[in-house]
Amino acid sequence: MYVGTVMRTDIKTVAPETTLVAAQEILEQEKINHLLIVDRNNDLMGIVSDRDLKKSWASSATTLSKNELIYLLDQVTVAAIMTRKTLTISPATTIERAALLMNQHRINALPVLEDDELVGLITSRDVMGVLLEAVGIEKDSSRLTVLVKDRIGVIADISRSLRAEEINIRSLFTWPEKAHPGVYHLVVRVPAADGAKAAVCLEKDGFKVLTAYTGDLKPYLPEG
Repeated sequence: MYVGTVMRTDIKTVAPETTLVAAQEILEQEKINHLLIVDRNNDLMGIVSDRDLKKSWASSATTLSKNELIYLLDQVTVAAIMTRKTLTISPATTIERAALLMNQHRINALPVLEDDELVGLITSRDVMGVLLEAVGIEKDSSRLTVLVKDRIGVIADISRSLRAEEINIRSLFTWPEKAHPGVYHLVVRVPAADGAKAAVCLEKDGFKVLTAYTGDLKPYLPEG
């Protein structure tokens, strides 16, 4: 999946001279967490998050009264606190690449540019939503884990086993088991009504199935 298919296109932009008070009001009214700062040509200048505004509020609080604080913050513009060297991506960027960039740079949003034109915004919440949908956790399903070797045909073998019992695979994903190089957690989601039957048929075909957490994986490691 690509960023262009899930990005937010109804983005909220403001001018650099927007005050912090006005910016906070916009975030609250629109129920969003980020504002994109653009110039008169609609070119991206930077980004401000609700976290940035809260830091400004906290750093200015000291011994000021509420009215004094609001007056002070109404003199400061978003240009003073925005992140200027903003990392951007294109609509053709994959979701997993966007997630990696957010994780590496410890940020929660990425402006999306196409031919240098601002076309959208994708946030960590958007990425998480895609992940949850991809793994099928929001559907009525059962989760089975099989520890498998990194070998050609292992997914086909599991699919064949479930197909023989007419069990549909809702989703499937893997990740490496760091303590055992070459071994992967293969997580399968099937319809909830078929969970028990799926575990039985996989075990009958030689797979060791995990249906709950265990701290000792040794009994479930693939043989050989």
